[in-house]
Amino acid sequence: MSPLANPQASAARRHLLNDRNAERYRRDLTAGIDRVARRLTRTDAPFTGITPARLAAEIAAVDLDVPLGDPATALDELEEVYLRDAVYFHHPRYLAHLNCPVVIPALLGEAVLAAVNSSLDTWDQSAGATLIERRVIDWTADRIGLGADADGVFTSGGTQSNLQALLLARDEACELAAKNAPTPLGKHEILPRLRILASEVSHFSVRTAAELLGLGPDAVVAVECDRERRMRPAALAREIDRCRSADELVMAVVATAGTTDFGSIDPLPQIADLCRWAGAWMHVDAAYGCGLLVSRTRRHLLDGIEHADSVTVDYHKSFFQPVSSSAVLVRDRATLRHVTYHADYLNPARTTEPNQVDKSLQTTRRFDALKLWLTLRIMGADAVGALFDEVIDQAAEAWRLLEDDPRFEVVAKSDLSTLVFRWRPPGPVDHPIDHGLADAANLHAREAIAAAGEAIVAATVVDGRHYLKFTLLNPETSLDDIAYVLDVLAEQAERFVSREVTRVRAS
Repeated sequence: MSPLANPQASAARRHLLNDRNAERYRRDLTAGIDRVARRLTRTDAPFTGITPARLAAEIAAVDLDVPLGDPATALDELEEVYLRDAVYFHHPRYLAHLNCPVVIPALLGEAVLAAVNSSLDTWDQSAGATLIERRVIDWTADRIGLGADADGVFTSGGTQSNLQALLLARDEACELAAKNAPTPLGKHEILPRLRILASEVSHFSVRTAAELLGLGPDAVVAVECDRERRMRPAALAREIDRCRSADELVMAVVATAGTTDFGSIDPLPQIADLCRWAGAWMHVDAAYGCGLLVSRTRRHLLDGIEHADSVTVDYHKSFFQPVSSSAVLVRDRATLRHVTYHADYLNPARTTEPNQVDKSLQTTRRFDALKLWLTLRIMGADAVGALFDEVIDQAAEAWRLLEDDPRFEVVAKSDLSTLVFRWRPPGPVDHPIDHGLADAANLHAREAIAAAGEAIVAATVVDGRHYLKFTLLNPETSLDDIAYVLDVLAEQAERFVSREVTRVRAS
């Protein structure tokens, strides 16, 4: 039976986006946008506090083999299983992770790219989209200062960007080691000697990348940090010397421009000097700190990034873009050959067309660059930078608030917009039991405030102790919001300790 004679296929075709269904497309998407807009206007907390078990039961009850038939009914259901209990990053008391509220021009780009559905692997699937992505990459490379030979590609996020950068570093190191060896040397003989030097608070994706690249977790050497959680150049120099003495090859040094917990920026100029001295690839993980590229007052905090061999940027962190929007950039486009493979059906070696798959770990890939393109064309880079500056100013005010509050201790003053702190019980805390009680109180306070839906706060571990964390990426968050959350956290922690003390005395 042909599709034209199949009643089910005929009915299904009305859901395809094409010239005949353009009005349906406009109507259905407008209905969806209206639902989200209404939900935004009546959301008074970042989260409802629903438990995984309760929500899982509601979602499990949905029979995916029985369609609802119309968008309105499906949107009604979506209200119950998603929109009602979503975590809303736009709310000023969402203070947890590196999730930003998104700018409307980027959402416009998201709507356009999803409908046209270009795939950025080859020119014949994307045309102008390829050139727009290349233009955005060139703009970013120019902001970094990588030079005329720079290039790059959009990725799914910082983890993929770090993986690709370290893959390039690995293969460059292997080529150099094989070239300089007095006798033929196989890659399998070189890999066990390769080392990646990164600060002790670098992102876990560096270790993940080492595993995926066949190096193993021991290949990543943690370099000591100072009190502000920045890599110590002297410690880096010692590790480079130690590697040389042990006949190990430093394939890359990973400097972080904005650590996830502390917002600290490693001393990039000194690290660049040491990389030149050691002949090592310098990778800068600027997934968080890349927003400084468009800051009119703090761009100097990234001085030295221009010496990097590769850079990770996450626009979906500090450029206020929807997930995903990230890129890896390289100083020398020739190094991208390490991820180039030719398939006769897709990107044959004979073609002269600009094919982005030649630079990417991915094949099929979304046109995420359009979101940033429209943001720059409608708002402009200075406006994005002003928003990022605002949250950094906000963090500085919150740090002063914490410093002056005897109920809390704060670890370090951030270069960016994170604050790691903890509630401390009154009086001295110098016994392991006291520390354990304080740890438990902080964890309880975080869970209680989330369960009540009042705020979302992150948690981390510093020197073996449990701490709380604010990640400020919403310019709409006020000092009053922060003070309110601190009061609730302290109240919850105090109640927990009081209950525990009473329980212990009664036992």
